[in-house]
Amino acid sequence: MRVLSAAVLVLATTGLFGCYGMRPSDGSGQAPFEGPRQVRAEDVALPAGYRIEPIATGLTFPTGVAFDEAGRPHVVEAGYAYGEVWTTPRLLRVEPGGALTTVAEGGRNGPWTGVAFADGTFYIAEGGELEGGGILRITPDGQVTRLIAGLPSRGDHHTNGPAIGPDGWIYFAVGTATNSGVVGKDNATMGWLRRSPEFHDIPCRDVTLSGRNFESEDPLHAGQTATTGAFVPFGTVTRSGQVVPGRVPCSGAIMRIPAEGGSPELVAWGFRNPFGLAFSPDGRLYATENSYDERGSRKVFGAGDLLWAVQPGAWHGWPDYHGERRLDDGDRYQPPSEPRPEPLLAQAPGRPPRPVAVLGVHASANGLVFSTSDRFGHRGQAFIAEFGDHSPSTGKVMSPVGAKVVRVDPGTGAIEDFVVNKGPVHGPASWLGSGGIERPVAVRFDPSGTALYIVDFGVLSVSGEQLIPRPGTGVLWRVVRAGGGGG
Repeated sequence: MRVLSAAVLVLATTGLFGCYGMRPSDGSGQAPFEGPRQVRAEDVALPAGYRIEPIATGLTFPTGVAFDEAGRPHVVEAGYAYGEVWTTPRLLRVEPGGALTTVAEGGRNGPWTGVAFADGTFYIAEGGELEGGGILRITPDGQVTRLIAGLPSRGDHHTNGPAIGPDGWIYFAVGTATNSGVVGKDNATMGWLRRSPEFHDIPCRDVTLSGRNFESEDPLHAGQTATTGAFVPFGTVTRSGQVVPGRVPCSGAIMRIPAEGGSPELVAWGFRNPFGLAFSPDGRLYATENSYDERGSRKVFGAGDLLWAVQPGAWHGWPDYHGERRLDDGDRYQPPSEPRPEPLLAQAPGRPPRPVAVLGVHASANGLVFSTSDRFGHRGQAFIAEFGDHSPSTGKVMSPVGAKVVRVDPGTGAIEDFVVNKGPVHGPASWLGSGGIERPVAVRFDPSGTALYIVDFGVLSVSGEQLIPRPGTGVLWRVVRAGGGGG
């Protein structure tokens, strides 16, 4: 199958900015949508020998799936979606035939972004849009215990995960408050700046600033402007050589806690939005990272999402690197007609490791899982759910990016489409006018490893900078392989 997800990277490296500048954006959510959503497995393309079927429909903002001791699938609904839409976060058991039974509900501190199951207990990442993030433990009879609370995730990105490590600890991620280190007008568009004007990114270790500041329109005071530096609240000026103290918990980091709860320990930092966490068959932690957008006071162009083999203790480059490359490396990351993103830090906290793979620009590489079954195939390879772009609010694209499930060889970094919609160009079903997949956000194998479950968030439309999520359009899909055998 063709891989078109890196189209914007091609533009960035071939210098086709004339055509790029003249054409309007045509992203995943920019097609008109009139419900109800159509769901048709025959509109989805898979490799030969695999088939897909919908298991449950009518979900509202689903974000994760896990299996209990009896092998029954359970789905979490987020309770919050970009676009400032609030519903009730729920843990739902999927019954035979697709009926849904509520196991537990949450309050107004979504989004619930993922779920794992271990030792008879569900663990859920509570995104923390209003009160800060946390990790919840939920028993099969619906008893909820908060293992950790107050994580710094009231900004653009949330508390994500969790994943249960071979050591029995709970691993989770906290995304950054901002796109690239500076609070600005775009964060008011996201909704949180007006609620939490003092909120900002928090480094995990002490950092020394370069003193770069950015003037922007002040959305909190009509007709005024504000000047803001890095790692400080909106409207706060920084100086060269200023040291911002680090602490844990922090922004843009992967952390862990014991299964019974407790203070978090830092695993690694310097990520923008580490979303999917998974341990490979050999016990190594991997993470997907949603990379920079072309928005805000410090825009970054052409930065593809990343797959990392997480290096314990290491700084992974945010806010001044994309993988191993500095953002001021030539004009590679310079938006058309905009200034080049210069370093926010006077000195890097370390040299970032090399990512395993670079995925599409604005693909929103989210959920992650590894195959452990020869019967399903591709043992040891990673499967990634690409939610798809939010263009034009995150940056212009010529056609949809993401909205599919890809397979990645962690040894080579090679990426191949695995589940995509049929059509001359890949994109969400609503963009294509079909009944296929929309916005894959999570993937997980069943306990036998022979069936891949895909959580499809549903329709997310985009109108200018406004995101419009559509309740009741989420789907849980299942992919199986006919006949078995090696991959």
